[in-house]
Amino acid sequence: MNKCDALIIGGGPAGSSCAWQLHRQGLDVIVMDKANFPRDKVCAGWITPAVVQALQLDIDDYASQLVLQPIMAFHTGLIDGGELVIHYTDTVSYGIRRCEFDNYLLRRSGARLMLGQPLMSLLKEGGEWIVNESISAPLVIGAGGHFCPVARFMGAKLGADEPVIAAKEIEFKMDQQQINECKVRGDTPELYFCRDLKGYGWCFRKGDYLNIGLGREGSHRLSEQLEYFCDFLKRRARIPKVTPDVFHGHAYLLHGHGARKQIDDGMLLVGDAAGLAYPQSGEGIRPAVESGLMAAAVILKSQGNYSCRQLLDYSARLVVRFGLPAAPGIAGTAPARNFIARMLLCNKMFTRHVLLDRWFLHANQPALQTA
Repeated sequence: MNKCDALIIGGGPAGSSCAWQLHRQGLDVIVMDKANFPRDKVCAGWITPAVVQALQLDIDDYASQLVLQPIMAFHTGLIDGGELVIHYTDTVSYGIRRCEFDNYLLRRSGARLMLGQPLMSLLKEGGEWIVNESISAPLVIGAGGHFCPVARFMGAKLGADEPVIAAKEIEFKMDQQQINECKVRGDTPELYFCRDLKGYGWCFRKGDYLNIGLGREGSHRLSEQLEYFCDFLKRRARIPKVTPDVFHGHAYLLHGHGARKQIDDGMLLVGDAAGLAYPQSGEGIRPAVESGLMAAAVILKSQGNYSCRQLLDYSARLVVRFGLPAAPGIAGTAPARNFIARMLLCNKMFTRHVLLDRWFLHANQPALQTA
């Protein structure tokens, strides 16, 4: 039997951040993931300076090996509507490729890795969790994303009665002709909102790589909306005339929009498994990292007592950090919503200080402090 102090199911930013902090404090940690890393992940792919600080990332070291695109502006608007470009004097975020970023964090964590191995069985015997009949741990951490098997074990009704965000995305390396035709700047991601305000599309250049995607409430007509968005980008000559058409799908739960159980005896959830994506933007990397670090802090404080009562501090920290928000919405008929949306998204003050600074960058919230 392979024994460890903590078993983490899922090697994304939430799981690797938790593993990194636990390993630094001397715990024997195993990270299990059904995928082999590096692996692709549906995500526009940017991290704020707050994430860099919380993870104590060496920016120069990272950039010397992998894609790290400084962001100093945003190009925003409505699909088929007006557009704005908002400039900043400093770097407000960094573009990353998730296949690189996730692999970097996972390898850096120092945890023992069991990759390409799905969770097949989970049983409790004498205060220990027995996983796949071969691993024994007093604590199991679910970090496997929206469809995390640990979340399912804890009672989550995956795909049923949960108001999810569905997204499709593609990231590809451009050839020389595509590079010549692409008008998207690396330091200026482009965000275009659906006219019904139920989602938005993005276009993000990272060196020679281009990332295009769209996310919406629910999956109804997602492919149709995505096709229209790509046609819009081509009509406005923002992206190359010829681009790949095989998009990858993903789903996630917004924080405050579901009722997933986050803790149980010897068990807790982090990141998308816990449903922590920001409700205003759908962004999940920062909540994933911060929840992983907060979980690690509570685990270390518990000193081996992983009862549900002892782990309540983790749930309390999530509320303090993320609150219980609701996604911003605009009431009224569709024409009224569209009119208000056009007015707000054409206003530079609103776009910079509310849409970008508060909803997307969360610049008003200090970085999470870690030991």
